[in-house]
Formats: sequence, structure tokens, C-alpha cells
Amino acid sequence: IKADTKLIERMCINLIENAIKYTDEGSVSVTLTQSSQNLKMIIEDTGLGIPEEQLPYIFDRFFRVDKSRVRETGGSGLGLSIVQKSVEMHGGKIRFKSSLNKGTSFTVTIPIKEKKVKNET
Repeated sequence: IKADTKLIERMCINLIENAIKYTDEGSVSVTLTQSSQNLKMIIEDTGLGIPEEQLPYIFDRFFRVDKSRVRETGGSGLGLSIVQKSVEMHGGKIRFKSSLNKGTSFTVTIPIKEKKVKNET
């Protein structure tokens, strides 16, 4: 893919750190697949999950799902906002599913840009 490697790296770090941070017990998995048109990354955890009433706000700047963990886990509440902007800057999409006390899954899809080959004759 043609991408800003620093933005992609920050996006991956933010998603994976959140999955680890909010999974006291259980597992975190990262799956990366590629098709002819897209690169797809899925980060799944079996952690705390996000309450349904908070789902519409998770990409808002400074939003924190579990405010009681601020001292324990740190962070500014900007991580998912940065992730969303990074994905959009690359022409991609981000989706998520979450169930309280069952975990959360984020799916990031970024289009693969075709490389132009010079015709040398």
C-alpha cells in the first residue's frame, strides 16, 4: 500500500494498546489479510467491552470508556480519534463491534493503490 508509515504505525499501536489495556483476562488477537483491492486488519479482544450507550462516542476526542481507569492506565482519550483520522486519510474504513464484558473488535480496511509502471520501449 502507499501509506504514511508513521500514521499506520501509530494506528496499530493505539488499537493494540487499547485491546491489551482493557483485557484484564482473556486474549488479544491481530489478524492481517490482503486481497487484490484492500489490506484488512482486525484487532479483537475478550476484554471489558464498551457499554452500548457509549458506542456512538468512541471516536470523539478526549472520550474515555472507563474513566475509573485513567490513573491506572494513563492515556489522553485521543487514541481512537487519531486512529479514525489516520484511516480516513488513507481512504480506508474502520468498523467495530463490542459487547459489554465480552470484548471488542476493530476492523480497519485500507485500499491498495496500484503502482504505476513506466512503459520503457
